[in-house]
Amino acid sequence: MVEVPLEIYRKSPQDAAPHYDRFQIDVEEHTPVLTALLKVRDEIDPTLSLRYSCRQAICGSCAMRINGKSRLACRTPVGPEVRLRGRIRIDPMGNQPVLRDLVVDQKPFWDRYYAVKPYLIPDPAHPLPEGRESPMSPEQVEQFRETPRCISCASCYSACPAIASDPSFLGPMALAKLYRFAVDPRDGGYTQRLQAVQNQGLWLCLRCNLCVEACPKDVRPAERIVDLKWMANQELGAREPGSRHAIRFASNLTEGGLLNERRLAVDTLGLGGSLRQLPKAIAMMRKGRSLRRHPPIQGLNEVQAIYQALDRPEDLAHRERQKGADVKGPRPPLPPKATTESAPPPSKGGS
Repeated sequence: MVEVPLEIYRKSPQDAAPHYDRFQIDVEEHTPVLTALLKVRDEIDPTLSLRYSCRQAICGSCAMRINGKSRLACRTPVGPEVRLRGRIRIDPMGNQPVLRDLVVDQKPFWDRYYAVKPYLIPDPAHPLPEGRESPMSPEQVEQFRETPRCISCASCYSACPAIASDPSFLGPMALAKLYRFAVDPRDGGYTQRLQAVQNQGLWLCLRCNLCVEACPKDVRPAERIVDLKWMANQELGAREPGSRHAIRFASNLTEGGLLNERRLAVDTLGLGGSLRQLPKAIAMMRKGRSLRRHPPIQGLNEVQAIYQALDRPEDLAHRERQKGADVKGPRPPLPPKATTESAPPPSKGGS
């Protein structure tokens, strides 16, 4: 048995401000945090509110912040947390309004989920067979990567700092779900999906990978967001500041090895946008920041070799076209459309 000091976030609708209640319980070291919370509720304070269901890391209902990390309470043992921090502090999920104690209003999370149209959009050029299955090859299914593992627990959403800073960002889970349908060979909404996500903060992702760390199913939403950025650039071209910044940042470095910040601002925001940033530039210069162009660094060829080694052939051709203007690139290679032919039904009575 181990003594577990618990600090649990408490807030009810009539409270002026939230507070923490402290409890001390004795449980086995391998006991899940969820079981510890239920012990508190059942034996000490029956007013404690929390969500849970399957207790097997399948439903995702018990997501919460445990010692500052968004996790599933049913699969987080108390022992390592107590050894690491000396106590276990439990907070409700982030980026969602608190209703009571550890229960949050998940409407913002689900609104973003439904905004990406998480279903197949019919493709008139490749209609699905009516009343029959639409078979897919293993290679086509592999294009989904890890996205089918998602249990919609919102741990990634809770951990995402981009959502906290800009509510227009769709969030990791919604973007991973969008990727899953964008690469589905049966879907007819490829360009439509990418156009929508370009206007809904795709490039606000900070690449911090906190969503990858939080995900209990290793969906790796940050990697799928990177894929979506590449797909959007290839399909639509660099049409807004985020995509232009990414492309110009890379070309800026490969040309001189150091950032030419003045040129990067113009390339990203355009002349008008750059002029609006002039007061900030003047303030930086007064603080001693130089915006002059640096001479090429020694070993520039090594920097260029690194970028070239990381580029896919499609990226190289696309970058050449992007140097002068916003140019629409080729659609990235996707698996062929799923055949509408259905497999013959199995014979009755065995072979």
